[in-house]
Amino acid sequence: MRNRLLALTATSTCVFMASATASASAAAGQDVVVETIGDTTVVRTLSGSVWQAEATLVPEVSIGELDGPDELLFGWIRSIAVDDDHNVYVFDDQAQEVRVFDSAGGYVETLGRRGRGPGEFSRAEAIALLPDGRLVVRDPGNAALEVFVPGTTETERWRYNVGGLHSLMPLHTDASGRTYLHTTDLSRTDFGMHIVVFGPDGTQIDTLPAPSSTYEPLEVTAERGASSVEYYVPFSPEFHWTVHPSGHFLSGVSSEYRIDLGRDDGILRIERAADPVPVHEEELARQRESVVRRMQAFDPTWTWDGPPIPDHKPFFGDLVAGRDGRIWVAVPTEARAVENPDHDPEDPSSAPVLWRAPPRYDVFEPDGTYLGAVTPPQGFTGSTMPIFDGDYVWA
Repeated sequence: MRNRLLALTATSTCVFMASATASASAAAGQDVVVETIGDTTVVRTLSGSVWQAEATLVPEVSIGELDGPDELLFGWIRSIAVDDDHNVYVFDDQAQEVRVFDSAGGYVETLGRRGRGPGEFSRAEAIALLPDGRLVVRDPGNAALEVFVPGTTETERWRYNVGGLHSLMPLHTDASGRTYLHTTDLSRTDFGMHIVVFGPDGTQIDTLPAPSSTYEPLEVTAERGASSVEYYVPFSPEFHWTVHPSGHFLSGVSSEYRIDLGRDDGILRIERAADPVPVHEEELARQRESVVRRMQAFDPTWTWDGPPIPDHKPFFGDLVAGRDGRIWVAVPTEARAVENPDHDPEDPSSAPVLWRAPPRYDVFEPDGTYLGAVTPPQGFTGSTMPIFDGDYVWA
């Protein structure tokens, strides 16, 4: 078990600080068009940014070690949260517990353990903080949200009908103390999803349809008798969404640089003029080979007869709302080939080179003002949903 913990510590939580920022007064160099269409306000950045230069993130604190005390050894860091004092809450899926660290990375305490009782987890998945400092843990194994009250040993348990669903989706809360639970709609037979909204006292106050789009992702299909499998076409656009601290949804289809933020009085639409990032021919060929191999494992006679792989990447990836309401948009970058240190010539699925693209984010104020681009340091993956707050990033 300890060897497994050591192998996965590479996903340990790190705290980063943006080292390049600028004030809003620098926005004079931007070319921005604002227009109103019905109840939609469009903020379109044609060129320039507030910061006028790319910002970089500089590592400040790292939590987690390859060898050391147990509280610093992680199995699988699946979710993190950060409070107003920059204390960091780290949920370890393998250990089924939440470890708390202060802003300097010092260990404070452990919350939860395996079990069925109060303050215990069966198959917990994700965590989030409420504005008053309470920690909410989504645990479909116990069909409940487990809530820890700061500074006490008190816990609360908010029950919900889980429908047997386990998810990699993050857990969201907003500035009004509401919690958003993305789960199966048991009234439907097509495994459709909806969002159950809990008030600050744990009462279920609303049920919302999960954000969706009329866009249909590009897929290829293999059939064998009455069975079939589908696979997404690499580099094709997707529908992305998240919950903003305002309590509204942030969403968009990455076929164009257009992102919508719901507001009480309508929609804020954020657009930015950008050129799509090209896909290298070798990178495209490798992705195609990978899909063909997977499909032929199901149907050996399968040949590519679906939509072609695009020659450029989508305009954006994940959408993340910061604690301060800023909008962080993961944007594709050009990949480069790096040697695969684990390449096995005897394994047809093992590639001698891997294509790696450095992460990058575009950052917008909640009113749609484009601040600029941010480049994380080497080793930053964003595989666990990062937490953004002003100039700080935890990931």
